[in-house]
Formats: sequence, C-alpha cells, structure tokens
Amino acid sequence: MPVIHLSRLLFAAVVIAFTALGSVPAAAGPYEDAIAQFAQDSFSDTEDAIGKLVASGNPRAAVIITALQDGKLYADPDSKAAFIKADDGKIADAATGDAVGALPPKASAVRLNNKLRRAVSGAMAGLTLLSPDLDKRIQAAQSVFKTHDETMLPTVEAALKVEKNAAARQAFAEARAAILLFKTDASDVDKLEAIATIKARGDQEAMALLTGVSGEQSAAVASGIAGARAAIERNLAMWSMVQNAWYGLSLGSVLLLAAIGLAITFGVMGVINMAHGEMVMLGAYTTFVVQETIRTSYPALFDYSLLIAVPLAFLVAGAIGVLIERSVIRFLYGRPLETLLATWGLSLILQQAVRTIFGPTNREVGNPSWMSGAFELGQITITYNRLWILCFTLAVFVILLAMLRYTALGLEMRAVTQNRRMAASMGIATSRVDALTFGLGSGIAGIAGVALSQIDNVSPNLGQSYIIDSFMVVVFGGVGNLWGTLVGAFSLGIANKFLEPVAGAVLGKIAILVLIILFIQKRPRGLFALKGRAVEA
Repeated sequence: MPVIHLSRLLFAAVVIAFTALGSVPAAAGPYEDAIAQFAQDSFSDTEDAIGKLVASGNPRAAVIITALQDGKLYADPDSKAAFIKADDGKIADAATGDAVGALPPKASAVRLNNKLRRAVSGAMAGLTLLSPDLDKRIQAAQSVFKTHDETMLPTVEAALKVEKNAAARQAFAEARAAILLFKTDASDVDKLEAIATIKARGDQEAMALLTGVSGEQSAAVASGIAGARAAIERNLAMWSMVQNAWYGLSLGSVLLLAAIGLAITFGVMGVINMAHGEMVMLGAYTTFVVQETIRTSYPALFDYSLLIAVPLAFLVAGAIGVLIERSVIRFLYGRPLETLLATWGLSLILQQAVRTIFGPTNREVGNPSWMSGAFELGQITITYNRLWILCFTLAVFVILLAMLRYTALGLEMRAVTQNRRMAASMGIATSRVDALTFGLGSGIAGIAGVALSQIDNVSPNLGQSYIIDSFMVVVFGGVGNLWGTLVGAFSLGIANKFLEPVAGAVLGKIAILVLIILFIQKRPRGLFALKGRAVEA
C-alpha cells in the first residue's frame, strides 16, 4: 500500500507540473516583439521593429515589410497585433497570415517617414540578399549600396562569403564598401579599401556616394575620397564623350538612311526633290498599316511586322516616285527652280492626302520584341532599336553599292551620272534610267520611313523633319557620291551631338549650317566630288 500510494503521488505531481507549464505563455521572440512594436505608433519603434523582423529570419518577414512599404500594414494598440489589408479588402493577421473578419476599431495604418522608407528599402534588400534568384540578389545588393544601411553589414558579408557568381560578388563587395564608408567606427584601412572599391565602380552612383560622405574624416580618408572623385569625374567625362559619339552615330544612321535615296536622284538627275521627305513619311505609314492589319488579323506575326513592312514600303514609295517622275518631273528637266517648286507642291499634296486618310494626329507604331529594351556597355546605354537601325542602314548602303557596281541598272545609272549625252549616244535609254532612279531613290526613302517609325512620331509632318538635314548631308558629302553621303551623314550626326550640350539644339544646328556654308565656299563639290566630263564641264 505505501508503494502504491507513493506512485500515485508522483503521477499527480507530474500532471500538475505539465498543467502549470501549459498555462504559462511562451516567451516572445524577436519576431513577436517586432510585431508588437508596430502598435506603438512611434517612428523609432517602427525602425527597431523592421530591424528585428529582418534578424528574426521568419519567412513572413518579407510579406510584412512589403505591406508596410505599400501602406497596407495596420496595428492595434490594444491587442498589440498587426494586420495586413489586401487590395480586395480582405484582412489577415500579419504574424500568422490567418484570415481575420475585420480590423479592430482602434487599428490604424503604420506610419512612415523618409528615414523609415529608406530603412524599409534596405530591409527588403537584406531579405533578398540570399535569394536563390541571381537577379534578385544583385538588385538587393545594389539597393544596399544606395542606402548603405549599417544593419545590413552582417548579412552582406555573409552573402559575400557564400556567393559564387562573379557579378553578384562584385555587387556585394560594392554594397559592403558603401556601408563601411559611412560607418562611423570603421577603421581608416577599411574605409580606404572601400574607397578603392567604389572608385573602381566609377559611375554616377559612385560619385554621388562619395559626395555624400559627411562628418570629419582622417586626412588619409579625405585625401582618398578627393582622389577617387577626381578619377571618377575624368572617367565620367570620357564615357560622356563615348555616349555622345554613339548618339552621333545613331543620328548619322538616320540621316544616311533619309539622304541616301536623295543622293541618288540628285546625283543622277540633278533634281532637287522637295517631296523626298514625303516618301519617308509614306514608308512610315505603310508600317502603320501593316501593323494594324497584323494586330487585328494575325497577332502572332507582330514580331515579323517590320520584315513585312520593308519590302512593301519600298514598293509603295517607289511606285509613287515613278508616277511622280513620269507625270511631273520629266517635263521639268534642266529647269531646277521649277522642279523645286513643283516637288514642294507635291509634298503639300501628299501631306494633305495622308491627313485626309489617316487624320492629323500621330499614329502608334510598336516595337517588335527584338527591337525593345536596352543594354549597358561600360557606362553608356545602347537601345536595341537604335542599334538595329544602324545595322539596317549599313546593310542598305552595302546592298546599294553592290547594285550600282554589279547590275546593269547600276552601270547605266553611273554612266548617266558621269555623262548623260555620251550615255544616250551609247544606246542607254536615259528616260527609263531616270524613272527607275527616281523610283529607287523614293523606295529607299520608304524603307527609311520604316526605320524612323521605330524612333519618331508617325505623322504627316514626319518627312519635313529630315529633308533639310538630308540636303545638307548630300551637299557636304558630294553630290551623287554614296561614300561621301556616308561620311557626311556620320560627320554631321556626331558634330551635332557634340555641339548640342554646349550651344543647345537650335544653335547647334545653326552652327552646323554655317560651317557647311563655309566648307562649300572652299570645296563647292563637297568632300568627294564625282569625276566625269559632264561634271567637270
């Protein structure tokens, strides 16, 4: 009996002990403390709560901080609980994600100020620094680089130790350097190493970071910052010149594409075609019609719309060019002033016809996926549409050179350009060559319109923006000389882009015009003068 009685007493004691333990609430951890702090309605408590959430490692930390960033996090001062209000109005407990019927009466949105917004951005970056997605890791490191939040230093260093990808390692190293540079208790050795890392980055963000360093620094650190800023300024100046050169090449490719057809008609026929810009405009509107047809009937073919539009624009503009030559131009040969007036009148007729058919407003022409976006090359940005237009222009130029050199029409065109009377005496039908040449030049202007539709507004006035520049290119390069047109287009494009930052867009164009006038005074035939008896006569 005593043994049995003792065992019963021990069993009762164990039951009482477990019951007592179950009735005591579990100790709150960093995650629970952080959620409770949101209810204090204090910016300092909210900042502390953000740090605790990141340190907790809880998988719901990212959800809560995202809700805070979007203004969807609410806190109740009575229950010390936090809630997330979704776009559809549904309420969820922030700590657990469980659905809640309604917000407590005293619950209010957690407030943010500018300092807290930076802390939130840094916290989101910290939560994604160890993401399995490479792009997210790099973006997170770049965010930390901008915020240089000291609380992220342990996370950044931990991520740097395990990172294998070279680009991500570089981003983590730069983020660590930014933090150390602003860390008040960092040693001079660490700060000088950080300055070297930021200097190697060498972009505008690195310059802004070094400029933003405040407070007293040691002589060595201050000297390092000054030297790094000077080096970055030189680097940025160099890359600015490279960027301007690229913009100049891009503009030059557009001018070349618009002027190359004009160079042919002007060189072979001596016709000042003021309606050439309208051929460009017709090519752009052909692209618009092709894309509208594809959008409504064959949407899967949209990425091929430009490939379809190029031959159609060539045919449309070329056919209208032949019609203009046969109906108007051929009666005005040898009378340049009257030709100029007639083609100017034709340009007005074509503009009004397009306004009547399509309306006076701009028309939308989309970029295929392979022409959308951009990429970084060093410190410059290159857009795919400009790059493709440059490649397309050079391809057109090479094809045209081959046509002039290796085809019968090209041989006849060169013969008529050099000596029209001798070509006629040799049995060449100069009138047929004139019609085909005018059609060829107009067709090339049409495919120029296809390219320009990707970078400019498609409107009835599209061609007028390029006609004067096209004549300047042709006269500067040498009338009828394709190589001169190539050199002239790229020279004027680059010169224009280097003058614009100094003199402005309008004064830059005026300066270019004055320089061309002075150049023509010295070389009336342009950079590359054609050789031939008729030309030299």
